[in-house]
Amino acid sequence: MSDPPRSPKEARRLERLKQGSRAVRDLRPRASAPRRVERPPPVLGSVAAGTSDERTVVLSKRAVDRLAQGHVWIYRSDVAAPSTLGGGEVVRLADERGWFTGKAFYGSTSQIAVRLLTREDEPIDEEFFVRRLAQAISLREIVRPDPERRGAARLVHGEADLLPGLIVDRYADCMTLQTLIEATDARRDLFADLLQRLLAPRAIVERNDVRVRAHEGLEQRKGMLRGGDPGPVEFLEGEVKLVADLLAGQKTGAFLDQAENRIEAGRYARGRALDCFTYGGAFALQLARRAAQVIAVDISDQAAAQGREAAARNGAHNVEFKVANAFDLLRAESEAGERYDTIVLDPPAFAKTKTSIDAALRGYKEINLRAFHLLSPGGVLVTNSCSFHIDEAMFERTVLQAASDARRSVQVIERRGAAKDHPTLLGVPETRYLKCLILRAL
Repeated sequence: MSDPPRSPKEARRLERLKQGSRAVRDLRPRASAPRRVERPPPVLGSVAAGTSDERTVVLSKRAVDRLAQGHVWIYRSDVAAPSTLGGGEVVRLADERGWFTGKAFYGSTSQIAVRLLTREDEPIDEEFFVRRLAQAISLREIVRPDPERRGAARLVHGEADLLPGLIVDRYADCMTLQTLIEATDARRDLFADLLQRLLAPRAIVERNDVRVRAHEGLEQRKGMLRGGDPGPVEFLEGEVKLVADLLAGQKTGAFLDQAENRIEAGRYARGRALDCFTYGGAFALQLARRAAQVIAVDISDQAAAQGREAAARNGAHNVEFKVANAFDLLRAESEAGERYDTIVLDPPAFAKTKTSIDAALRGYKEINLRAFHLLSPGGVLVTNSCSFHIDEAMFERTVLQAASDARRSVQVIERRGAAKDHPTLLGVPETRYLKCLILRAL
């Protein structure tokens, strides 16, 4: 039997020895640490390819963390690329230890240098793009079934379908194609061939007349890729007949991201309705199916003329199109004491850049404040923002401030976004840009 400790200090020492505390290290030899394998830093282009001969782009730790958090864009400041690497090439991605992290499109001009294609080590060949296109199309067959091809849908939504820089819309039996970055532009004919093989459209129209291509050093361009000029293409949105000019119309022919919101707005329409920033009247025509009277407002004479043609096509005799500045009309109607039972606000993006956020918020507050002044008790407001730089919380806070200044209590009936054929990608907030609130003023 060991002698009892001679002091409290001695007792604590013995207890530490018994429990295996730090003191043990003084009495027991330390096990040798496993030998660390030193990995040399990767030399650009030297990491061995597993499935093909793509050249390697090395990512910073910040870039690797960004990919791990779900994003698919890497900025130029976070990559090291061979000086001779050309824009539009498929590259292998490696971290600073040389470990594979994915494959991507490389851009030589844009600040977004890398756009992720896959996190797997797989060949990026024609079969790869066939699978990606088929995967995207299969989603639309679920969320927007249209076996007779009488409607319209977005078939490929760029990054959200892991086909960065590629936009494909279908209008009845015709398609529009946008190749917005160097890589997809270089493969424009390949995508047109694959779409022709998979879906056999009557025509494929190129709509590369968008300013965003300038960031990639690409010229604006539009024309026919497959088939002849289809002329005006009629399609259905719910029960409403619309027409898209695929060569000369807005965007790729119409604003398809709002299709489901327009149909939903029509469900709430009643009484006297006001549609501001109507463009070609797509919201107004949905409202007209239930409202007694619809006033549709746009600053463009051409948009109003297109709206009148669309109303005549649908037999919507209860729609009146006015050419006016929506801000001015809302203010004048409010000051005149007018009342509406249903109001739609669908303005263009007020915040094109971060520096314009404050001005944009003032604009959103102004039009929503006037709308709340104009709404009758129990009236419904469908208010929208397509400004990416203004997120859901910011937009809703601005609408709340407008309601508060108008001294109105407001119910939130629905919070909505882009149509389901415009999916968003978790971890990529840029794919969630459209906000739609359906509100009821009490």
